[in-house]
Amino acid sequence: MGGARLAILCSGLAALTLIAIGWTQEVWAWMPLRFLLGFFANPLYVISETWLLSITPARRRGRIMGLYSSIVSGGFAIGPLSLGLVGTQGWPPFMVGIVAFLLCGLIVLAVVPHLPKMPHEGEATSVGGFFALAPLLLFAVFAAAALEQTLLSLFAVYGAALDSTEGRIASLITCFIAGNAVLQILLGRVAERFGSLRTMMLCALASLGGCLLLPAIFESWLIWPLFFVWGGASFGIYTMSLIQLGERFTGQSLIAGNAAFAFVWGIGGIVGSPATGLAMQLIGHQGLPLSLGLLCFVLAVFLIPQLNRP
Repeated sequence: MGGARLAILCSGLAALTLIAIGWTQEVWAWMPLRFLLGFFANPLYVISETWLLSITPARRRGRIMGLYSSIVSGGFAIGPLSLGLVGTQGWPPFMVGIVAFLLCGLIVLAVVPHLPKMPHEGEATSVGGFFALAPLLLFAVFAAAALEQTLLSLFAVYGAALDSTEGRIASLITCFIAGNAVLQILLGRVAERFGSLRTMMLCALASLGGCLLLPAIFESWLIWPLFFVWGGASFGIYTMSLIQLGERFTGQSLIAGNAAFAFVWGIGGIVGSPATGLAMQLIGHQGLPLSLGLLCFVLAVFLIPQLNRP
């Protein structure tokens, strides 16, 4: 079928799925439709990342993938913020997503002649087979997803336990997302100079530092720069994983790797929040930074042997 046709098809089907969700207005029907929405949207990540990694010059891969990650983070932020403009009632909130998917398909259609072909060289690799090729990269993606999704979903609970206001909690989350978007290009440039593995270690240690410092400075003004840097570092783990993927794999292995990344990101988002919620239930609200800190620590430990390789 080709990457461009698949992207156009998935964009259209995702838009139709959102129309179906808005049309039914029934929670029981939303569950399978929401599953379909994810099924149609995920190939857009796989295709776009494969295109970028296959055509990006090695010397500029860091800044270009950093720019890509910044745009992705910006999209994550714009979606919820748009609800403040259109509200949450009726068709307007659904139309935001529908128009976005249709625009995506139209843009791809307009630039089809200039898009690269999906790489086919090399031995065919399945998504399952890629787990044996790059377990550390996939664990880094899992950690990045779990860290980000858990913090966004459970930080309100953490803040409420410390008697923080809803406005302050929302502002801190916004600051975290801003760090996501703003710092990726800078981290990409750092990766070009010092290497993506070293930069991933920096991001893992910075994220660990954010977990350790959170209880101590939650009431201080220092929480604001902490959340900004923490947001950039946490998503930087994913950006560095993408750069590593492009450095190490080509052809069909690259496609399988991107598909595995999308799969593992979903697993990290699904598993992270319930696991951390259980920790918070067992040991109190400080289970949030402790659980996330443990995840960052394990990632840093796993990275040490890779850094010591010649």
